[in-house]
Amino acid sequence: MVKQKNVKALIALCALVSLLWASCKKDKDDTATPVTDHTRPVTATSNAYVSNLFEFNPAPGQFTNTSLGDTVAAKGTLKTNQGLVSLGAWGGYIIVGFDHTVLDVSGKTDFIVYGNAFASFAEPGVIWVMQDTNGNGKPDDTWYEIKGSAYGKPGYNANYSVTYTRPKCDTCSVPWKDNLGKTGMVQTNVFHTQAYFPKGIKGDTYTLTGSLLPSTNINDSNPSFITSASFDYGYADNSAGGDKIDIATAVDTKGNPVNLKGIDFIKVQTGILYNMGWLGEQSTEFTGAADLSLLKN
Repeated sequence: MVKQKNVKALIALCALVSLLWASCKKDKDDTATPVTDHTRPVTATSNAYVSNLFEFNPAPGQFTNTSLGDTVAAKGTLKTNQGLVSLGAWGGYIIVGFDHTVLDVSGKTDFIVYGNAFASFAEPGVIWVMQDTNGNGKPDDTWYEIKGSAYGKPGYNANYSVTYTRPKCDTCSVPWKDNLGKTGMVQTNVFHTQAYFPKGIKGDTYTLTGSLLPSTNINDSNPSFITSASFDYGYADNSAGGDKIDIATAVDTKGNPVNLKGIDFIKVQTGILYNMGWLGEQSTEFTGAADLSLLKN
């Protein structure tokens, strides 16, 4: 009887030891799991401004293929707020990156995008942000749109695309067709006589995608004095002096807020498809962007 009790006790003891060993092994494995955090800290040599150009893909426009709408101009927006590059008509875009991660500070704006907007005339561009989730230093993760004040309003379309077609002659207006079946022209004018269709496009057509903003702020009832009022907030080339952005306003494709610790890349895209007569197409201009936490007052 005593022997049976000893055997049972021994079995119980072995089972307990096994459980403890398994538990310890599990804890050890969890501890060994690496924690992925590719946040790049600010250093003594960090630049407040975007410092890397990753892509420049303009739409047809009156400054496309000129010194205000080429890759040289796009590079001129780095490490400054005094550059100037035109993105062309709707959908044209630029992708730039910081040399560090711009952190999201709760309750504050985090970065600023510069353009050349002024009172009564804005050419708003949609702003996208990306965190370098895989840590490879390239903008190949997920883009999130900054939710500006026109988001979801009549005339806004988050799933928009336009296909531009090479015109019959270099100085001819550029035909376009959108994914809703609408057609139109990027009209040429007498002030800019170069080809409007980007020289870098080898095929006869190319398609740009993004978000479409309402054109309801444009007033061309007097063709001699056309105005384009800014939106309340959340867009590039929208406000004189630049547009301050809170990373916390980024949303996913369904419009849900995303929780980004910080961002490494930004993309700016011409947001409005509109021909303003003698003023030409609506085309967002980008002159630079900066981390607000590093700007000196």
